[in-house]
Amino acid sequence: MADRPEKSIDWATLSLYLALIGIGWLSIYTVGYGDGYPSSLSSFIFDTDVGKQTIWIGIALVLFFFVYIIEKNFWQTFSYIIYAAALLALILVLVVGKEINGAKSWFAFGGFTLQPSEFAKFGTCLAIASYVSRYEANLKNFREQLTAVALFMAPVLLVLAQPDAGSAIVFMSFFILLYREGFPATFFMLGFLAATLGILALLYDPMYIIPGLLLLAGFAIIFQFKNRKKWILPGIAILAATIISIYLGFGLYSLIGTSLFALALAIGFFIRRSNGFGLRLIPIMVLGSLLVFGADYGMNEVLQPHQQDRINAWLNPEKLQEAGRQGSLYNLEQSKMAIGSGGIAGRGFLKGSHTKGNFVPEQSTDFIFCTIGEEQGFLGSASIILIFLFFILRILTLAERQRSTFARAFAYGVAGIFFIHFVINIGMTMGLVPIIGIPLPFISKGGSALLGFTLLVGVLLKLDRYR
Repeated sequence: MADRPEKSIDWATLSLYLALIGIGWLSIYTVGYGDGYPSSLSSFIFDTDVGKQTIWIGIALVLFFFVYIIEKNFWQTFSYIIYAAALLALILVLVVGKEINGAKSWFAFGGFTLQPSEFAKFGTCLAIASYVSRYEANLKNFREQLTAVALFMAPVLLVLAQPDAGSAIVFMSFFILLYREGFPATFFMLGFLAATLGILALLYDPMYIIPGLLLLAGFAIIFQFKNRKKWILPGIAILAATIISIYLGFGLYSLIGTSLFALALAIGFFIRRSNGFGLRLIPIMVLGSLLVFGADYGMNEVLQPHQQDRINAWLNPEKLQEAGRQGSLYNLEQSKMAIGSGGIAGRGFLKGSHTKGNFVPEQSTDFIFCTIGEEQGFLGSASIILIFLFFILRILTLAERQRSTFARAFAYGVAGIFFIHFVINIGMTMGLVPIIGIPLPFISKGGSALLGFTLLVGVLLKLDRYR
């Protein structure tokens, strides 16, 4: 006998979903308005961005209906098959896909395109939720941790091969799902440290960061002792050497000497009396040093010039100005100007000068938030942010009231995907994160993203009926 739904659809989540789609349609409409739209309905539908988006919205609503009427156990039963199909699509797009803006990420069908990475997020979310919901699942076990991470690293590698770094970063959101299901917090702390070291390596010469790491290592070993009197002599020595080197302005060589002194002091006096802490710290320092040099090498030798420019526009804008490569910096400055020009209440619907002048690139996709900021001002921008926050918090509420581990894990995966998209997209329009090119859910133009997000919401609301 099939399960009977215990509850009706969650109207709050559905209303927020429909509201965001409506706001997105209006935003795309105002971006393409210019001097007006063609009077012919067929021209409006097939020749304009908002017309094509109208078609995608219709398809998305039909898809939502079919997803919602499918029996709930279907998604867990066929989760790995859907995941495998998503991986196959990512492989095929590398072979027969259409290249747009330097990335081979789309299948082309007439005047429309489909981006398989958007559907891969859905398939990966199903697969990881299914994996962690097994009866014998234990994310404290290293082998299970490795398998869970491999499930989303496989599509990451395929997406990077396109190359599409922005979409690849979104898959990192599945760490939120894994953390909720028992993934050790230590890995997140190490990840945060790695990200910090990577950013520092992009800001400063790695040869200045390594001495700092060695200094921290010396202090870390010293602080292992409960008797604080033993801190005094080595602590004063390290601080004195550091202050003297900075005061005398000896620069790099002095910092290296200070660091070697600190490390020798720590090893000579404390490593045998620190219960092995110093020995455990050594491989961490080695890995940290490799990460610093690796980030510097990747930035200068692996990334393409336009990718370097996007990161420098975020961290080192003066480098772009000195090199005369201000394309990415110009885009960011125009984005900020558009948002700032809206003031408190905005210029009004269809009255944005930056919007009408096409000063901001990709204004209907990656930089759609600029349109809202200019025409609706601070109040409109804040309203959009609040709607997204309510939407994500509502998904988390749905997650915590689920009876099954699969439903809860899937809901956390959905919340993580929307959170990363929301933070990165809005953040990059204001210069808070690098410009990596991912859409604002339901608002940016694009059928693939809209259908992918609709699948996530539709399955979630279906599962929630059996909470």
